Amino acid sequence: MKYEQIDNHLFIHNRQQLVDCLEENSIVIVCANGNIYRNGDQCFPFRQHADFFYLCGIDQANAILVLCPQHSNADLREMLFIEQHTTEKDHLWSGNKLSKEEARKISGINNVKLYEDFEKTLPAIILSCEHIYMDIIENKQGFSIIQDNNFELYQKLQSAYPLLHYKRLCPIVENLRLRKSPLEMDLLQKACNITAETFQDLLTKIKPNLTEYEIEGEIYRGFLTRKAIGHSFSPIVAAGKNACVLHYNMNNGICKNGDLLLVDMGAEYANYASDLSRTIPINGIFTKRQKELYQICERVFRLTRTYYTPGMSCNKIQSLVLEKMQDELLNIDLINKKDIENEKHKFDSVKRYFIHSVAHFVGLDVHDVGTKDTIFDYGMVLSCEPGLYVPEEQIGIRIETMMLVNDKPIDLMEKVPLAVEEIEDVMRKNK
Repeated sequence: MKYEQIDNHLFIHNRQQLVDCLEENSIVIVCANGNIYRNGDQCFPFRQHADFFYLCGIDQANAILVLCPQHSNADLREMLFIEQHTTEKDHLWSGNKLSKEEARKISGINNVKLYEDFEKTLPAIILSCEHIYMDIIENKQGFSIIQDNNFELYQKLQSAYPLLHYKRLCPIVENLRLRKSPLEMDLLQKACNITAETFQDLLTKIKPNLTEYEIEGEIYRGFLTRKAIGHSFSPIVAAGKNACVLHYNMNNGICKNGDLLLVDMGAEYANYASDLSRTIPINGIFTKRQKELYQICERVFRLTRTYYTPGMSCNKIQSLVLEKMQDELLNIDLINKKDIENEKHKFDSVKRYFIHSVAHFVGLDVHDVGTKDTIFDYGMVLSCEPGLYVPEEQIGIRIETMMLVNDKPIDLMEKVPLAVEEIEDVMRKNK
C-alpha cells in the first residue's frame, strides 16, 4: 500500500458501532473482494470491498471477517481469516502478503487465522447463533452486478444452514458510514489535499495546443507522488465542446487557444475518495462571455455551499439551486418567462443548461452511501457541484468541491482558486 498505516482505533471503533446495532445471538460475516483477471496472467488493479475495509482496514484480496460478539469464548468474538502464500513460487511471482502479525496491527483483531481455516472454524460458532448478517448487494440502480465473494458465501451457507435467520448487513453499515469519525475525516482531508495540490500544479502547466491526455498524465503523476492510490474515478479533462458531455473521458482532444477546459478529478487515499471540478481558460484569460457564464456558476456555487447544514437533503438543495440558477439565466436571457410558462415540469427550462444533481455523498466511494432524501447530519461529507452547459456556444462549466455538514458548512478544498481573478492571476504568473 502507498498510504501510511491507519490508526487501528478507527476499525475497532467501527466494529463496536456495528456490534451495538445487532440483535442478540448474531454473527456477522463479511468477505473481502477477490482479484479479477484482466488477461491471462494479470489482474485488474485491486480495490477492496468498502464495508470490509471499513470494519477491519485490510487491503488485501481473499480475506474474511467474522464477528460473534456474544460468544462464550472471547477468542471467537472477532476473527480475521487472511490468505498467505503456500509455495515459494507464489511468493516469487506475487511478492509478500500480510503476515498474521501485520494483520493484527492493521485491524486491531487478535485472532487472525489462515484463509483456508475458515470452513473448519465456522461450525464452532455458527451453530450457537440465531441470526447471520451478511453483506449481500442489492441491485438498487439497475446496474449489472458481478456475483462477489459475499454473495457466493451466502448461497453456500444458506444451503448448509437453512434454519438460520439471514439478514442484510448493508443497511446497518451504510447508516454508520454516512457519518465520518475524526479519523475518517483525516483520511478524507488527505485525499482532498492531494487533489487540491495537484490541481494547483496543473494550473501552472495548462496552455494552448496541449492534448487532454497530457493533462491527464500530469494529474496521475501528481496523485501518485503524493501517496494516493490513484484516481477515485476516471478523470474528466474536457476542452471546448467536450465539456458539455457530462461523463466525457476520452481525453484525446486538443486544448485550443480561446476555449475553456473543464477538469473533474479526485485522488483516492487509503480508499477514501475526493472530488474536485474547476473550469479554466486554456490561454489564461476568460473572454467576456466565458466570464459572464462562469461568474453565474460561481455565484450559484458560493450560495450552494451555505446549504450543507443539518436537516437539509440533496433534494432540498437541488430545488433551491434550480431556483437560483433560473433567476441567473433569466437575467442574461438564456431562458425567458415564456419558456417557463410552457414547461411541462417545473424547472425544465433550467435543466436544459444545468442537467445534473448538485450533490452526492462522498466517503469510501466517490458516490458513496446515502440517498437524495437522506437528511443531513453532522459529520456527513458531500459534493457541491453546480454546472452550466451551453452546447450551442461550446461552453461547459462545472465548479465542485467537497463539503462537511456543519452549522457553518466547511469546504474541504477552500484554498483551490475559484474566482476569475484568482484563476487568471495564477495562470498569468506562470507564463
